[in-house]
Amino acid sequence: MATQFLETVKARRTYYQLSKSSPISDSRIQEIVKEAILNVPSSFNSQSTRVVLLLKGEHDKLWDITKEVLKAIVPAESFGATEGKINGFKAAYGTVLFFTSRAVVSGMQDKFAIYADKFPVWATESGAMHQFTVWTALEAEGLGANLQHYNPLIDQKVASEWGIDKDWELTSQLVFGKKEGEAGEKQFQPIEERFKVFGA
Repeated sequence: MATQFLETVKARRTYYQLSKSSPISDSRIQEIVKEAILNVPSSFNSQSTRVVLLLKGEHDKLWDITKEVLKAIVPAESFGATEGKINGFKAAYGTVLFFTSRAVVSGMQDKFAIYADKFPVWATESGAMHQFTVWTALEAEGLGANLQHYNPLIDQKVASEWGIDKDWELTSQLVFGKKEGEAGEKQFQPIEERFKVFGA
């Protein structure tokens, strides 16, 4: 069983060339995201991660907003490359927005004051596990994806456009769609420098 799981983990790669189609239904994508939200662990079962799924036209709207925000701050002579990158994300099928609930984190800090400085870190770790789980599950269904971080630049406009609670802090954007290219070559540092075992 672990072998099959690890094969899926190894198959999860970053794909930038994506198109507006999906080998699975929208309902299946929703099911994957919901299962991740319900089953990915969090410290003290705080359940601090929040998620918004944008598909089709709503996905396009996100990247139009991002382009608009960036155009106001990126020098004109450099904007062509930026625009091309954003258009690449828009060319995909959907985006999963990941957030952290500030209220949950602050509530846990109040309840367990001795660990107050740790809860923001633990919330980040749980959020990362949600991202990895959704990303890997989408890969297992034949979709490619890449993870972006245009927060906090787009936070205000995203909140306004989709009525996001001001308590939710945007942390990342997972872009996904049909693979139209290959993942880049992955380099690995020597495992001996990254892993130690004692007692075996």
